[in-house]
Amino acid sequence: MVRLLGELAAYVDGQPVDLGPPRQRCMFAALAVEADRVVPVDRLIERVWGVDVPRRARPTLHSYISRLRRVLASAHDVAIVRRSGGYALTAGGTVDLQKFRDLCARAREDDANAARLLTEALRLWQGDALTGVEGEWAEAERERLAQERLAAQHDLVDARLRAGQGEDLVVELSERAAEHPLDERVQGQYMRALHQAGRSADALDHYRQTRQRLVDELGVDPGGALQDVHRQILAAGSPAEPTPPRQLPAAPASFVGRLGELDRLGPSPGGGTVVISAIAGAGGIGKTWLALHWAHRHASRFPDGQLFVDLRGFSPESNPMDPAVAVRGFLEALGADTVPADPHARTALFRSLIAGKRMLLVLDNAVDTAQVTPLLPGSETCTVLVTSRNRLPGLITQHGARHLSLDVLSDAEALALLTARLGPERLDAEPDAVERLISLCGGFPLALSIIAAQAHTRPQVPLSALAEELRELDDDDPAASLPAVLSWSLHALNPKQATAFALLGVAPGPDISLAAAASLIGLSLEDTRIVLRGLQQSSLLSQGADGRYRMHDLIRRHAAGHVALPDPAVQRVLDFYLHTLLAADRELNPHRDQIQVPRPIDGAEPLALSGESAALAWLDAEHQCLLAAQQAARGQQAWNLAWALETFLRRRGHLRDRLTVWLTGLDAAEHMSDPTIQMLTHRFLGRANADLGRHTAATDHLDRALALAEQHGDQTNQAHAHRTLAAAWVDRGDGHKAHDHARRALELSRAVGNPTWEAGALNAVGWYAAKIGRYEEASEHCVAALDLFRRQHNAEGEATTLDSLGYIAGHTGNHTDAVTHYRAARILMREIGSSYLEADTLNRLGQSYTALGRHEEAQHAWQEALELYRIQNRKADADRVQRSLDRSVLTA
Repeated sequence: MVRLLGELAAYVDGQPVDLGPPRQRCMFAALAVEADRVVPVDRLIERVWGVDVPRRARPTLHSYISRLRRVLASAHDVAIVRRSGGYALTAGGTVDLQKFRDLCARAREDDANAARLLTEALRLWQGDALTGVEGEWAEAERERLAQERLAAQHDLVDARLRAGQGEDLVVELSERAAEHPLDERVQGQYMRALHQAGRSADALDHYRQTRQRLVDELGVDPGGALQDVHRQILAAGSPAEPTPPRQLPAAPASFVGRLGELDRLGPSPGGGTVVISAIAGAGGIGKTWLALHWAHRHASRFPDGQLFVDLRGFSPESNPMDPAVAVRGFLEALGADTVPADPHARTALFRSLIAGKRMLLVLDNAVDTAQVTPLLPGSETCTVLVTSRNRLPGLITQHGARHLSLDVLSDAEALALLTARLGPERLDAEPDAVERLISLCGGFPLALSIIAAQAHTRPQVPLSALAEELRELDDDDPAASLPAVLSWSLHALNPKQATAFALLGVAPGPDISLAAAASLIGLSLEDTRIVLRGLQQSSLLSQGADGRYRMHDLIRRHAAGHVALPDPAVQRVLDFYLHTLLAADRELNPHRDQIQVPRPIDGAEPLALSGESAALAWLDAEHQCLLAAQQAARGQQAWNLAWALETFLRRRGHLRDRLTVWLTGLDAAEHMSDPTIQMLTHRFLGRANADLGRHTAATDHLDRALALAEQHGDQTNQAHAHRTLAAAWVDRGDGHKAHDHARRALELSRAVGNPTWEAGALNAVGWYAAKIGRYEEASEHCVAALDLFRRQHNAEGEATTLDSLGYIAGHTGNHTDAVTHYRAARILMREIGSSYLEADTLNRLGQSYTALGRHEEAQHAWQEALELYRIQNRKADADRVQRSLDRSVLTA
């Protein structure tokens, strides 16, 4: 038997065997996770040594294998065998990871026994996977296996819900609904639980309260999924399937030709194996048009719904969409009550929801097979259309996809397209010009559409004149036809449209809002709307249902590479993002010292945000654009954007984004002479590294920040550096050193005379005193901190201090007081949007509930904490909570 789901171990005749030194154990683990499959020698070497491969790695590897073979010589089921190109561990099904995966797979196929099978699978875990195995590969594999474990846990919850156990979940969901009052998925789940518990009147009353809250706070009515739950309860029936999703974009206007391709796609299959039609071809050749036309033509054959997603596989300004994001969108469209944080769990839930349904999925602009695979249904009744510029051979060989290679339009098809757009009379009047236009377009539907749009908006211009304009740009190279049409199309734009077109090509981020576009272009909102509408009419720009503007990636690449840009334009949009971001930051953290920044340049019109809800909504919507803006900025502005993003990224738990942002900030700071900027940069980088568990880098940066502050006699930054060093040292396990730093921070904060900093330092001393068992000192300092924070109306400081008091109460046996403090802290954390702090408070709340014997409430708190930890990629914290949950389930 081989154990991977806990401490690495192998057993022969029931007795554990010595697997040798660390690297030898790592090699055994690398074979065991792929039991019964060949692992190439080069891959084994990479997993054992990482990038620093010694010169004698291969002989050493063979020595490890020889030793392990001797250790396993008497085993009946486990052996290491040589295969072509590598080695394999034959295990005869005795590896616990194999058993776990088999049980999970059976659960997905056997809904009636899913809960039992998943419970059995989760019992195989004895702790963190691969415990005792070191190295980068082991750490990454541990994380991946932890995600598989989380997926199984989510599947188990889903199985319970499908079993109609709503009555048992009412108490748990009541608290969750109160904690997330604007989360429609949570409210719908609570309503279903109430309904299943025979409390339909309460469920309907809760809907009315939720609707009023959404209208009052967000100005919107409940979404379709929540409305469906309401209708189901009104009808006094059991919860039914939500309204089938209809996500297909509008059918392409005046679609012509492609009869052969449509015939080859054929009608929708009537069952059997899943058919995936991989439509491949160059950009602008009409792949999406063909897929959408076929989809609309056969939509009636898919009564359970149609799903659509643009995977952005070839966008010049953004990375391809993570398939986990796409699955989340599908789950929301399907009316899922909850969306698991783990990607594997999301995919499993998605496949469960569409199993047996007749649905169509259109996956547009896929970059490769790996991006598509998690989006494929497991049901034979579904059809998938995939468009890509790549052939995607993996879909063909591994998933039985039919491949359709798309070519340019024939001259007859191109003529039909122009006729449909412009009318036969206009084309019949100038046949020679039409022939020339078709030739110049090279059969590219995108090029023909742009020409048709230009001709339609310039009805007074003869087609011969348009053809002459375009001919002057053509170089008789068919591959250049689309760039030539794009270049020519600019001549028909008025100056404002041409400028906007160029600037949108270099705007940071995957899309842009109207307000940001107005600052980029330097026009009023209304004038900008008019200009952008003109670009839409010219087929150069599109607007999504969310109101944001996007360009086809080929058009954007052309706009960015072929047009001279006014110098102030990018600066205007960067100023828009910076100053709106600063306004949002002031709403989130009004007690934070503000930095001095230049006024926005003329033409930049930042938004005036009012209230934390508005600030968070704007920040969430602009998240990717803000990150792109900071990467595009230079010097002081890049640093200012890093500073302004700090509160948002910290509260939302975007820890990796935060580190990236501050590394960019460090590049900028190194070219600036301001010592305060140097101090702040190293301090924030230290905290960013500490929160990701990079303790050596954290203390290095923090020591540099402190040394700079001491060198320049800056007591303020000395105080901040000591407080942050305290946090870093407690993360490293040295509570006494953390306490010393916190006391020094308190002395300096009092010397400076800032009550907010003094309150923060008081709380820090109290927290670290509690960590080393000095509870009387801890309570004294935290009570003083709470009083100061409340007098300053500092919600974040009050929340963190209440959390400290909860910790002190719990560790001195006052668990009821601890629960009171933690619950009050959590309410404030939700109000300020600090999901990062909330996760820790929920974890400690679960511990206090357990001490009071309130195990169901403890499990609920831990489930909430676990979900937040997973979203924030806080693996060690998530693993600790999972162990607490496992123990709690056994106790209950």
